[in-house]
Amino acid sequence: MAGFKSTEKYIASRDLEVAVNAAVTLQRPLLVKGEPGTGKTVLAHEVAGALGMNLIEWHVKSTTKAQQGLYEYDAVSRLRDGQLGDERVHDIANYIVPGKLWEAFEADKPVLVLIDEVDKADIEFPNDLLLELDKMQFFVYETRKTIAARHRPVVIITSNNEKELPDAFLRRCFFHYIRFPDRETMEKIVQAHYPDIRKDLAREAMNVFFQIREVPGLKKKPATSELLDWLKLLMVEDLPVEALRSNEKQVVIPPLHGALLKNEQDVHLFERLAFLARRGS
Repeated sequence: MAGFKSTEKYIASRDLEVAVNAAVTLQRPLLVKGEPGTGKTVLAHEVAGALGMNLIEWHVKSTTKAQQGLYEYDAVSRLRDGQLGDERVHDIANYIVPGKLWEAFEADKPVLVLIDEVDKADIEFPNDLLLELDKMQFFVYETRKTIAARHRPVVIITSNNEKELPDAFLRRCFFHYIRFPDRETMEKIVQAHYPDIRKDLAREAMNVFFQIREVPGLKKKPATSELLDWLKLLMVEDLPVEALRSNEKQVVIPPLHGALLKNEQDVHLFERLAFLARRGS
């Protein structure tokens, strides 16, 4: 099986490449943490492509329960069918709805499972999957059957660090934290996505972007995805590079800032800083 390396559209650090390949070799889930917008979810798509695997995505919400990844028993449908006299009601297996892990376990060839934003769910969610991810099988009580993986899937789990994950869960994972790209890496990412971007525009936009990230008090620092969206807008609008420059050392709200600043608190912060800068100039 081919290993994972950076692709044309996804620039991965050497540490990340090593982490992915180590997790695959050890047959452990890869737990990837990092700021929102640093490419954690996209990583799963790129790894699946590099390994020639189908991708099964399980996007976790605050209401998601671990059991849903295994299967759910549709008691409501069975009750309704019973009232209607449907013959299906006599076989409980007709009302077992397979989840994402069941789908992965029964796949004809190895697949990659993405468990996305695991920290959004209840704190017990990761622990409730320990046995299934370790043994690669689970028991269906309603039909009294064990579902075991035909081929062990590659598992990538992402977290935005919104809450601490249980120690028992962490011990079973190979961990990697995606550090925010430095300027050199970010330039490679931009070049990969927009090879035809004007160099002067990219350089000045990058200056503004990293200056914004250094502003103290921001609730949501813009990340890679915001930068790429912003650059796309700048290119479409064909803005002159002068629109991004400030001749004086003062804070200004950048054009099309809605792609970079994602809440009203951060916009107001910039407005106050710009106002104070004008008063002090």
